[in-house]
Amino acid sequence: MDERFATVGDVTLCYETFGDPADQAVLLVMGLGTQMIAWHEELCAGLADRGFFVIRFDNRDIGRSTRFDAVAPPRPLELATRRIRNVAYTLNDMADDAVGLLDALDIDRAHVVGASMGGMIAQCIAARHPDRVRTLVSIMSTTGHRWKGQPAVRVYPFLLAKPPRTKEESVERLVKLFAVVGSPGFERDEDELRRQGALAWDRGPSAAGTGRQLAAILASGDRTPDLSRITAPTLVIHGTKDRLVRPSGGKATANAIRGARLLMIDGMGHDLPRGAWGRITDAIVANAALGERDGVRSRAAT
Repeated sequence: MDERFATVGDVTLCYETFGDPADQAVLLVMGLGTQMIAWHEELCAGLADRGFFVIRFDNRDIGRSTRFDAVAPPRPLELATRRIRNVAYTLNDMADDAVGLLDALDIDRAHVVGASMGGMIAQCIAARHPDRVRTLVSIMSTTGHRWKGQPAVRVYPFLLAKPPRTKEESVERLVKLFAVVGSPGFERDEDELRRQGALAWDRGPSAAGTGRQLAAILASGDRTPDLSRITAPTLVIHGTKDRLVRPSGGKATANAIRGARLLMIDGMGHDLPRGAWGRITDAIVANAALGERDGVRSRAAT
């Protein structure tokens, strides 16, 4: 990995890039408690081969970016009641981090692609900073509506379990988690899961950071009214077998954003299976092309 660091306000973000900086940028935003390495390097390189400058990064409080350990993570009762006593930051703060990273890289506008919580952050970027977003792709995400995209009951034990104490425990938990929330319609590469789990541990696990990120999601509430302000060409991708953010979350997102298109991938769960990379990449590229046509029309109108 070619890890680099950028200071953005009061945080330092760890990031990595792929491709030619002269190409249009694609900013990849990852989900809850998940490091940038979940955007597999081959997936990133594939996008770069399609003519994009690809950026992946660790959100605040995860991986090698700044931690907020001065703020205690929420307790299970706080999460259950959605009454968080100490909120370290919100999704909007995380969205502003991402825009700050674009500033640090001297990038005016980017195609923004987010997965799970990263989709929520990507939505916030598009709503708060419309001039910085060429197009938006929200993958396996939701709007924050309390009754949309909620996890299946069998997922809750993983969300409420005590954090692993060793690297081996962490890797095995990851394998067990994706046996439940992963894509039943695609082949699962457990060796790759173990490799990523071990690398994530070596880069620095943070159960407390995951808790604070979850608090940020809950504190941000229902963002449906904000999504109605998004003007960037938007694609929503969701798996038909997603048990962590159920398909109602993707459908609600597409309904909330004017003109958004919804792509349901049969058999995909709450992951990015290698077997779906081609379809996902093609969809991102096609949505980017829509953004360029819209840009041409806008310039012609002026």
